[in-house]
This record gives sequence, structure tokens and C-alpha cells, in this order.
Amino acid sequence: MSVLSTLEKLERMHKSLLELAHKKTDIIKANDIEALDELIKMEQAHVAAITTLEQQRQLMVTDYLRAKGIAYTDNPTVAELIDAIDSEEEKQQLIATRERLLTLLTELKVQNDLNQKLVYQSLQFINIQLEPFRPARPDAFNYSGDEVRGQSNQKKVTYFDSQA
Repeated sequence: MSVLSTLEKLERMHKSLLELAHKKTDIIKANDIEALDELIKMEQAHVAAITTLEQQRQLMVTDYLRAKGIAYTDNPTVAELIDAIDSEEEKQQLIATRERLLTLLTELKVQNDLNQKLVYQSLQFINIQLEPFRPARPDAFNYSGDEVRGQSNQKKVTYFDSQA
């Protein structure tokens, strides 16, 4: 398996993950918790496969750079590989695939940010709806004996006590 084929597989997996992210937006809007749960399971499987492919990619790039006697970073990048490749055709293929993958990653980040905001708004809406059913806070009814008789321990602020 070559680095290019691994990058193409990563591209396909990220495209599929982006499709799931778009579906997730619709599911969140529809407030379908069961479908959301199933979709999250599919996302986790995609992420696991992407992680495996990314590890393979790093290993292949490391092996290639080591074989050429080129110093590389701890996590060798495709950019480092592109710089090391002699064949102009392979370089162009890697550059094109890398650019498509970077575009997909940007789109995926934008979509995931949107989904996160939608989930947050949904949670806020649920909290607002549940507020009337929550018991009152205990500190709201913290009366001492003087307050019950109409004498508060708090200093009364009058108009003359305030500062402009």
C-alpha cells in the first residue's frame, strides 16, 4: 500500500464522516435522540478507522524518509514527503490529494462547530423548559427569626446612601 492510496482512503473516510456530520445537523434539528445515538456510533467507527489509517500513513512516510536518509519530525507530514519525492508526477498527485483532504477537514470542522452550537442551544431550550419544575433554591428561603418578624439583618440602602 502506498502513501497516496492511504491518503485517498483517508479522503474517502473524511467525506463519509462529513456526510454523517450533515445528517447529524438534520437529526439535531429534528430532536431525534435515538437516531442521534446511532449516528454517533457510526461516527465513532469512522474515527477509529481514520485513526488507524493515519497511523499507517505516518509509518509509511517515516519509512520512506528513513530509507532516503532524510531527517524528519516525530510525526512526519505529507508536506515533508512531498519535499522528498523525486518524481514530479507523484508529487502532483500527493499535493492534489493533500489539498482535497485539507479542504474536507476544514468543511468537517465547520460542520462540527455548527452541530456543537445546535446541541448547546437545544440544551439551553430544555433547561428553560424545565426551570418551572425545579425546586426553589434553598438559599431563597433562608430566613432568620428577625426576617420573619419583618426585621432584616441586611443594611437598608436609602437614596442618600447611594453614590452617583
